[in-house]
Amino acid sequence: MLLELDDIHVHYGKIEAIRGISVEVDEGEIVTLIGANGAGKSTTLKTISGLRTVSQGEIRFNGQVITRMPGYKRVLAGIGQAPEGRGIFPGMTVVENLHMGAYARKDDTSKELAEVYDLFPRLAERKRQAGGTLSGGEQQMLAIGRALMSKPKVLLLDEPSMGLAPLLVNQIFSIIEEINRRGTTILLVEQNAQQALRLAHRAYVIETGQIVKSAPAADLLTDPEVKAAYLGGELGPGPSDQLS
Repeated sequence: MLLELDDIHVHYGKIEAIRGISVEVDEGEIVTLIGANGAGKSTTLKTISGLRTVSQGEIRFNGQVITRMPGYKRVLAGIGQAPEGRGIFPGMTVVENLHMGAYARKDDTSKELAEVYDLFPRLAERKRQAGGTLSGGEQQMLAIGRALMSKPKVLLLDEPSMGLAPLLVNQIFSIIEEINRRGTTILLVEQNAQQALRLAHRAYVIETGQIVKSAPAADLLTDPEVKAAYLGGELGPGPSDQLS
C-alpha cells in the first residue's frame, strides 16, 4: 500500500476535526474523499502533507512511518499537493511558479517542466506572464503543474474544480485522468462528487471527521444514500466523455 492513514485524530485547539479516520491509497489508484463542507476532507490532505499535527494514529507512506516527518521531507519522499484556493504566487511568472514546485529538488527538473507544458500547453504559452493575471482555470492548471514539478508518487488535489465553469471542469478532470494514466497516484478531495466518483477507482465518504462509507467509486454512484446526499440529479458527461 502506497499511503495509509490508520486511526488518525486531528485537533484544532479543543475541537476534534478528524476523529479516527483510516484511509488506504494503493499505487496507481485515483481515490476520492467526498463529503459536505467542513466534514474534514481538506484537513485530511493537510495532515498527510504535514500542515496539521496528528494527535493520535499513524500515517505510513511507501512503507515508512511519516506521522512526525516535517512537511518538506514529505515532499522529498514523494507527496505533492495542489491546495484548495490554488495558492499560486501572483507576482511571479508562470515558469517561476513552476520552479517553486521543485524548490526542494537538487536534480535536473527539465523533464518535469516539459511534461507539465505537455499536459498544459496554455502554461507554455503564458510562461512569462505573471501568475496573478491568469484566468481561474489557468491558475488551477498552474497549481497542479507546480505540484507535479516535485515529481510526486502521490498527488493530493484539493477542490480542483472550485469556481470553474462547467467546460473547464471537464477539462481539468480529463487532465487529472491523464496524469494518473501516466503513472501518478492521486488522492482527490472534490465538492463535485458526481465528477469525482466517475473519475475515481475507490471512494470514501467523510461526515463530521469520520469515514462513514468506503467502496468502489462506481458502487457509490448508485448508492441511494450517497445519491440523495451528494449527487442530486441525473449524471452528466464524465471527464472521458468530453475533452473540451
